[in-house]
Amino acid sequence: MPRRLLIPITCCFLFAVTQLCHATKPNVVILFTDDQGTLDAGCYGSADLHTPTMDKLAATGVRFTQAYAHTVCCPARAAILTGRHPQRSGVNSWTQGNMHSRDGINMKLSEVTIAEALKPAGYRTALFGKWHVGSHRNHGPTKQGFDTFFGIRNGFIDNYNHFFLHGMGYHDLYEGTKEVFARDQYFPELITNRALKFIEQNKDHPFLLYVGFNIPHYPEQALEQYTKRFAKLKQPRASYAAVLATTDHYMGQIVAKLETLGLRENTIIVFMSDNGHSAETNAIRFDNHKSGLPKGHKYGALGGGGYTGKWRGHKGTFYEGGVRVPAIISYPASLPQGAVRGQAVTAMDWYPTILALADVDAPDVKLDGRSLLPLIKDESKPSPHPVLYFQWQSRWAVRQGDWKLLGTNRNGRPPATTLLSLKGDQPERDNLTAKHPDVVARMQKLYDAWAADVFARKGK
Repeated sequence: MPRRLLIPITCCFLFAVTQLCHATKPNVVILFTDDQGTLDAGCYGSADLHTPTMDKLAATGVRFTQAYAHTVCCPARAAILTGRHPQRSGVNSWTQGNMHSRDGINMKLSEVTIAEALKPAGYRTALFGKWHVGSHRNHGPTKQGFDTFFGIRNGFIDNYNHFFLHGMGYHDLYEGTKEVFARDQYFPELITNRALKFIEQNKDHPFLLYVGFNIPHYPEQALEQYTKRFAKLKQPRASYAAVLATTDHYMGQIVAKLETLGLRENTIIVFMSDNGHSAETNAIRFDNHKSGLPKGHKYGALGGGGYTGKWRGHKGTFYEGGVRVPAIISYPASLPQGAVRGQAVTAMDWYPTILALADVDAPDVKLDGRSLLPLIKDESKPSPHPVLYFQWQSRWAVRQGDWKLLGTNRNGRPPATTLLSLKGDQPERDNLTAKHPDVVARMQKLYDAWAADVFARKGK
């Protein structure tokens, strides 16, 4: 064959192979909700809620009953993005909120996010919604693997004026690092519309879509149709139920778009909450607030409308109600449907699980998450996490079997600890430290070894 013909034929062949690989790679959609309680979905037994999309994902996928994220937003988001304990990425306290403020804590740029891991395999990537692992302009989604970002760089906003409301407040709505002003436009709808457009534009190409919902997190500004639907429920459940139904509503639009375009079968959908329900009560504390809202305006969670069953706790605690959350993976082309798994899993596990399903090599870093495919495919397999570890600022928790040790580090003095049991109808009610000093000592050693590892300054 003449050389002048061989080169273009070879190029055409390589292009065809590339396109075939792209066509067979599954799409990835991560739906990460905000402050959704442990049992707050119909498929988890909450009969007074309206969550048809979450229930549909459970019916077409695998639902986990011992899924752990974290106690608050920042570490949970670092964990799902990196597959690693957030302490490794420098996220052990509140990250920088306002892009225009002085420099604060930001997730390390050296971290390899799920977007950065998938891009070399040809994935197009987008994050719409909440980032909350550092708002510095030299950090953020577009600096860590996401082609497109539209949303909030910090933790929450009023859904209509787009101002962060704590303190004196500040505006927080961005396209990448460009500030966007869209007052009176409902934020959950803005990000959902962007997600739908992204799916349409990339329907013939593998993509990663991370939708970081800012709801049901306060302020609980639900769609009117759901506020009316739950008007007869008592507060704070009524307000919470309405905003959770609103969350499900927008999730449903994304799933419906995948179905309409014929993408649902070959799309991995991961749904999870970042922590338990909020029990916060907040109000504007200053005159001349930058949002324009008056002093005394209430915007909190009305004391907490989430449901945890027998489990104690809520967001901000290391009790089960603070860290155990709803979690589902649905991938009809490859995974079981209508299945339930009771093994302990974590937000960090989605990273290696997604890479395994997409047949993409993991980056050369130490991952703390583990692929869940073995236990998804065989319900008799044990949890990949015989010990669970959490830390936020000076507080930490270790769980091993039915024991959980809570600790608070105290500037060189021995930590204050509380030993709890997860057994029985009233778990985590009694401090058993004095009765089981041997268990306390064993679990303290586990924590010490873990902390020495994740806070190490060198190594991968």
